[in-house]
Amino acid sequence: MAAHPTTSDEARPPAESIHPVDEKLPALKMATSGLQHVAAMYAGVVAPPLIVGAAVGLSGTELTFLTGACLFTAGLATFLQTLGIWKIGARLPFVNGVTFAGVAPMTAIVASTKDKSDALPIIFGAVIVAGLLGFLAAPVFCKAIRFFPPVVTGSVITLIGVSLLPVSFGWAQGPNPAAHDYGSAKYLALAGITLVLVLLLRRFTQGFVKQIAVLIGLVAGTLIAIPFGVTDFGPVAEADVVGFPTPFHFGAPQFQIAAILSMCVVMVVSMTESTADMLALGEIVERPSDEKTIEAGLRADTLGSALSPLFNGFMCSAFAQNIGLVAMTRIRSRFVVAVGGGFLVLMGLCPMAASLIAVVPRPVLGGAGVVLFGSVAASGIQTLVRAGLDKDNNVLIVAVSLAVGIIPITAPDFYHAFPQTVRIVLDSGISTGCVVAVLLNLLFNHIGKGRDAEDVTHPMEGGQEIAESAHPAPAH
Repeated sequence: MAAHPTTSDEARPPAESIHPVDEKLPALKMATSGLQHVAAMYAGVVAPPLIVGAAVGLSGTELTFLTGACLFTAGLATFLQTLGIWKIGARLPFVNGVTFAGVAPMTAIVASTKDKSDALPIIFGAVIVAGLLGFLAAPVFCKAIRFFPPVVTGSVITLIGVSLLPVSFGWAQGPNPAAHDYGSAKYLALAGITLVLVLLLRRFTQGFVKQIAVLIGLVAGTLIAIPFGVTDFGPVAEADVVGFPTPFHFGAPQFQIAAILSMCVVMVVSMTESTADMLALGEIVERPSDEKTIEAGLRADTLGSALSPLFNGFMCSAFAQNIGLVAMTRIRSRFVVAVGGGFLVLMGLCPMAASLIAVVPRPVLGGAGVVLFGSVAASGIQTLVRAGLDKDNNVLIVAVSLAVGIIPITAPDFYHAFPQTVRIVLDSGISTGCVVAVLLNLLFNHIGKGRDAEDVTHPMEGGQEIAESAHPAPAH
């Protein structure tokens, strides 16, 4: 009997029908591209455990453990987001890791905890509750995204960067604020050298080297610091080659209302950022993110966050810098990013690899942190540029939310008269700035008829309005 070629042709879809997002590349390209994603976000994912661990007063060995745990949980969260299960995961090339938004509130929790050994369990308990509530709220949140326009998200992202910059300045001055040489010329010089190296690499290199400029700067700065006697290789010598992030290594989670409220605010911020990232990435990979995709992506973020404390990790969110990498390389496969998640898991299971970051002197981290945290603030400013700041209502929203958000930075004792439990929320400029931005956006842009959308008067001009007849609305 004659064969029916159409049968086999119908069973095998043409190659061009596979969307680039779902494309599986050759093994070598998958591996190298996955490593590139890890390199682009590595410094960002280890910075939060370094900040929080230092605030708690962890030893070098414990700091290595916490860093490895965050790498491990970042890999698991990346699997959830890229590969997905059931209705969980956007199935886009997202890298997930510890969100910067939670750093300031977590350090505030540490500062308010008398017994520092309880600080991490309290944080873990708050993250678990916030993650579970976020998971349940995902279907509603994706519908309420109109209340989080660029004017809100841009303000929040800017505050994240601004709130973290003082951390890098503190690192630049040395490892111990009580030491006699804290802020000495040698520490500031190391920070300056590292900063210059990163900037030169970003300016005069291309491709992969340019993407890992921060990582190269950290390595070079550490080597330069050896003659200064400020590089300690002890954590590497003490670390095991193979290890596993023992569940609840720092103690069983504790649940305190104030800490939970603070982390719930962070969860809202994180979900807002992730939604904005999904919308942006959907356009880049030419698979626009609809409501269903955003809901599934938020479920992955929140479930990953809820599970993360089980392995001693923190709240997870999408990493915006990797979106830029996708746009630059045009490699849109989600499986490439899943391979990167695999590398993160392997690094988390190798304490010796994780301990390498603990070797990096604080001044070197400070120099790189200026670029890292400053880039977060710049990303927020880029978002604000698209927010329609020609409208004076939006200018006021940004102005007041940023002003309220930087109070804990410029006046740390501003809320000293408030109860300690309340200060956990108020001392986080990111949390307070986010709340103010959302409320002001509701007041100016949603409640009542409001002012005409085309009013372009400056808020310092006493409310004088420019007639539409003089300035007709531009055509769109």
